[in-house]
Amino acid sequence: MTGDSETDAGSTDGVETDRGCSDDSSPAEDDENDPSLRDAQSVDSPSSVEFRSMVSGRGDGADDGTELQHPDSSGSNETEPATDLSKPTYYLNRELSELAFQRRVLEEAVDEDNPLLERTKFLAILTTNMDEFFRKRVGGLKQQIAAGVDEETPDGRTPLEQWEDVLETARPIFERQSRCYREEIRPALSAAGVRIVEYDALEAAEREGIRQYFESSVLPTLTPLTFDPAHPFPFISNQSLSLAILTRERPGEDPTFSRVKIPRNQVRLIPLDNGDDDRYVLLEDVVRAHLDRLFPDVDVIETALFRVTRNAEVGRNEAVAEDLIEMIEEVLEERRFATAVRLEIERGAPDEILEILTRELDLDDREVFELDGPLDYRDFAELTKLHRDDLAVPEWTPQPHPRLNERDDDGSVFDTIRERDVLVHHPYHSFEDTVQRFLEEAANDPDVLAIKAAIYRTASDSQVIESLLEAARNGKQVAVMVELKARFDEKNNLEWAKKLEEEGIHVAYGTMGYKTHTKTSLVVREESDGVRLYSHVGTGNYHSETAKQYEDLGLFTVDRDVGQDLVKLFNYFTGHSMPREYRKLLVAPGNMRERFRSLIRAEARRARDGDDAQIVAKMNRLEDPELVRELYRASIAGVDIDLIVRDICRLRPGLANVSETIDVHSIVGRFLEHSRIFYFQSAEETRYYIGSADWMARNLDTRVEAVVPIDDPEIQSTLESVLETLLTDDQNRWVMQSDGTYRRAETDSDSTNNDVHETFMRAARGEIRRDDLP
Repeated sequence: MTGDSETDAGSTDGVETDRGCSDDSSPAEDDENDPSLRDAQSVDSPSSVEFRSMVSGRGDGADDGTELQHPDSSGSNETEPATDLSKPTYYLNRELSELAFQRRVLEEAVDEDNPLLERTKFLAILTTNMDEFFRKRVGGLKQQIAAGVDEETPDGRTPLEQWEDVLETARPIFERQSRCYREEIRPALSAAGVRIVEYDALEAAEREGIRQYFESSVLPTLTPLTFDPAHPFPFISNQSLSLAILTRERPGEDPTFSRVKIPRNQVRLIPLDNGDDDRYVLLEDVVRAHLDRLFPDVDVIETALFRVTRNAEVGRNEAVAEDLIEMIEEVLEERRFATAVRLEIERGAPDEILEILTRELDLDDREVFELDGPLDYRDFAELTKLHRDDLAVPEWTPQPHPRLNERDDDGSVFDTIRERDVLVHHPYHSFEDTVQRFLEEAANDPDVLAIKAAIYRTASDSQVIESLLEAARNGKQVAVMVELKARFDEKNNLEWAKKLEEEGIHVAYGTMGYKTHTKTSLVVREESDGVRLYSHVGTGNYHSETAKQYEDLGLFTVDRDVGQDLVKLFNYFTGHSMPREYRKLLVAPGNMRERFRSLIRAEARRARDGDDAQIVAKMNRLEDPELVRELYRASIAGVDIDLIVRDICRLRPGLANVSETIDVHSIVGRFLEHSRIFYFQSAEETRYYIGSADWMARNLDTRVEAVVPIDDPEIQSTLESVLETLLTDDQNRWVMQSDGTYRRAETDSDSTNNDVHETFMRAARGEIRRDDLP
């Protein structure tokens, strides 16, 4: 499922979709500063838990690593293994690993155990994810190729080799998606009374009704554009459906090419108003059936539905940009006219249409995907809004947090946080009753002096922003870091930044050379015993809509050290000097990489000394070659390691003498797994951390990230339960094999039907206690 995702990457017309990618994202996350694209753009603790004993589905023994595929920097350790850990065969390719994740997303659509509308939703999610992948990753590869870059990735591939492998690997994904719709989902929907019918199959009365609808509502919005010596080739906008049309005025003349865009601001699944079934006809079929109204007095010879994807990698040198807002506005404009990276066209399109499109769009034949229609499944997510409980998963309503909800109406969220740290778990806990309430109370509390927040993505009707505006109107000092470079949310963030400034709020637009990806806010409150700092450090965005679909964690604390660290961080946002040292927070690009490296090495030392040593890390993506090598070294030393990685993972588990003690898991299900949790076993204390950073080079080196240690024993126990529940899931969990392929986790006969999402929903409803989780 795929999310830090995204306008295009975060939703499919109301369905959150970074389940597939990227993270914030996601599905996804921005890749502007990704090193793999860089050359193409200018306390007391609970006892530790033996997680490994609970995990089923390890790969079929260790692999010698000879069949796959070079990390760069060597890195050092106290005891360097004799094995050369820079061999390309020890690393999976980033792009192909992401496509492997998209196959797991596709499996949710294929899986007949999922409700039918849930399967339909995953078709839409996959389309959104693959659109973003081609726009960002394939577009970046094309830029590198054009720039003559031949540097190899850690797995030993050049940009050209990656581009070729990606196109070859993506093709069967698209074909299986199309086949899933045509042969499985559409017939099943029809049998259930949800019919998408062909125009030609309509009754005469229905055709007349559709004709009237076309004449009054659709025809005025259509603009036929002809390509001939008197007219240039029409601009084809990104991800728009279009009809290519060949017409002829008189017999014997050469045909003329025209293009008609299927309008995005019209309903694509047009409802038909008769019978008990829900019946629809597709807008593109209606337009195609009425081309005579657009091209009178000529013969329509051939038509073909097609769709173009354009590159989103528009690079800019921030160091020479005079105005960041102007730079972002230019990027948005240039992205509209960027290079084409993919052509989808319905199978059987005439050769003449194919030749014109590939030539004029400057596409290689390998970038053309001929598919059995329909193209673009994003709009099919609209079907999930049908009131068909028999075809859908039960609706989920996020619940109030028990501690924040236990006080009477006069109780303050600040009183609860002051008593003890609070951990919130979305979407099980309501965003509105936790994070939003925190900011709303701060905005209206007379004792609050200041509020600071870092916004990476937020809703288009954000109540978070409204709370900050209200705080400013109430005379509080408000400072907001709005990241203008959040991919595909630039326009939304620009608008919010301008609105905040209009209210006199101090707004920082970003940090030079970095993206600010932290999920942090700070409330400064004057109390009877002095000024107190209330901090929120989370794993997910301040976004009320994605918080209903993305699994995330957030910590509320009055820990003075955490608060002072956030003061230092926010001063960096509005100033210019990046601190390198912090009291408690792990901050990138400051101390985070070194701290994670030290924590992994400490476990390796424990294992070499004969002590129990264990690491469990949950994240969206594991890409950083240096940390992969550190994990390999720790495994060689004997550390038990479980990695819960939603999508991209360079590391190969189960390699003989390299990663025999490592298991890699991936959870793909109803909610997008988006939280980052890091657990390190220690004789002195159990260490838990949560925060915004994945183990990717971009997160550790070219983004501003924050990870907070968890000191409260009860919250540590909660995180322990979260990790255990994930590692014993037998409904949504996949286990990576040593060759990089994935298999569904085998069902434990003693604990069947352990669905992590269902378990946490039951816990949030109070049906089971968190203490009773695995």
